Amino acid sequence: MLRHLTRKLRASGPVTVAEYMREALTNPGQGYYTRRGGVGESGDFITSPEISQVFGECENSPQKLSPEFDLAHSGVIWFHSGLISRSEDWLNPVLSDALLIGVWYISEWMAMGKPSALQLVELGPGRGTLTEDILRVFKQLSSVLSKCDVSVHLVEVSPKLSEIQAVLLTGGKVQPSPEDESAYMKGISKTGIPIFWYRDIQDVPPGYSFYLAHEFFDALPIHKFQRTEKGWREVLVDIDPQVPDQLRFVLSPSRTPATQNFIQPEETRDHVEVCPEAGVIVQRLASRIEKDGGAALVADYGHDGTKTDTFRGFRNHQLHDVLSAPGTADLTADVDFSYLRKMAQGKTATLGPIKQREFLKNMGIDLRLQVLLQNSGDTATREQLLHSYDMLMNPEKMGDCFNFFALLPHHRLVHPDKKDKPESKSPLPPVAGFNELLLK
Repeated sequence: MLRHLTRKLRASGPVTVAEYMREALTNPGQGYYTRRGGVGESGDFITSPEISQVFGECENSPQKLSPEFDLAHSGVIWFHSGLISRSEDWLNPVLSDALLIGVWYISEWMAMGKPSALQLVELGPGRGTLTEDILRVFKQLSSVLSKCDVSVHLVEVSPKLSEIQAVLLTGGKVQPSPEDESAYMKGISKTGIPIFWYRDIQDVPPGYSFYLAHEFFDALPIHKFQRTEKGWREVLVDIDPQVPDQLRFVLSPSRTPATQNFIQPEETRDHVEVCPEAGVIVQRLASRIEKDGGAALVADYGHDGTKTDTFRGFRNHQLHDVLSAPGTADLTADVDFSYLRKMAQGKTATLGPIKQREFLKNMGIDLRLQVLLQNSGDTATREQLLHSYDMLMNPEKMGDCFNFFALLPHHRLVHPDKKDKPESKSPLPPVAGFNELLLK
């Protein structure tokens, strides 16, 4: 990859950070995701759904969500639209944000009137761990979803990761799709739900959908800009003239088209990162939700338009020089949620970002921990539960640096005729996770 990039730089000159990231991560021959895809404990980084796998997921646990799911019964935790039994039938003995994300989708599906068909669309599903956990929640609430036609649609560009996902989700029982179909692969999950794989969000068929982007946007290519005495300049990647086999950052000699398009006149920071590809994807999601209904949940490292230089690399779970050995490390930058909100362009309502610890607390993770600890019979399991809770909730770990952000139809938050007839409609249920958990 380094030889490829240096030849390219000698031929055409410095490239944008976005182009460098695109080559390093998704080059068909030597890109990090296409060749390695190092997610998990044995890879280069670990995502929060993997935490539950590391600390002992029990797939065949007899503990399940109440199949009756009668919201009128006493002793029920109400996730605003009403959800999970307080008794011992609280799913598997593991503490995972994946469980609560699955609960979030069912909560929103109920709040939106229980549509007859539901597409779960995940962007960049990694090893498939999060999708697997959500499908487990769907299975254990199958009586609730019995009249809903559920399907899973995975947007994945990495051949290696799609193979890993297929093994995990279907046991490897997949087949290539005919050339005239938009999906490149399809199969049936272990829980009996159809699964399809695509290379682009635009290939996913229209329909009522719940979109999930969990640690997806932070891997998309960014442009970097620096304020100078001569005005804004774009940060580029070039060959180091002192060390020909190494790369370095340089500033563009003048304003670039990206500088003119992406730097706002009111910007106060001296260093800015912008991800146009994230903006395009959010616009597409917002248009789909506006037209077909549904919601999108984004969970990622990020900020609300306040941070500056967040571009970094990870290799073997350690920080790695972003310009060293391209193609062998994961490259990432914090998501600017203020930019995502702007790109929704009013087509949908937006909620967040809120810190992961707030979202999970609102979703009842503290009560879940208490129940699991009470039902745990051995010290090792209790220690694992407390460790995973600390990883997810500690402000110095994932609790504060990881955020949740949602796109929802406007009518989900405000009745269309509420302004004219404020007394004519019953109150809409608050959105789970973004409002404090209520117990009844």
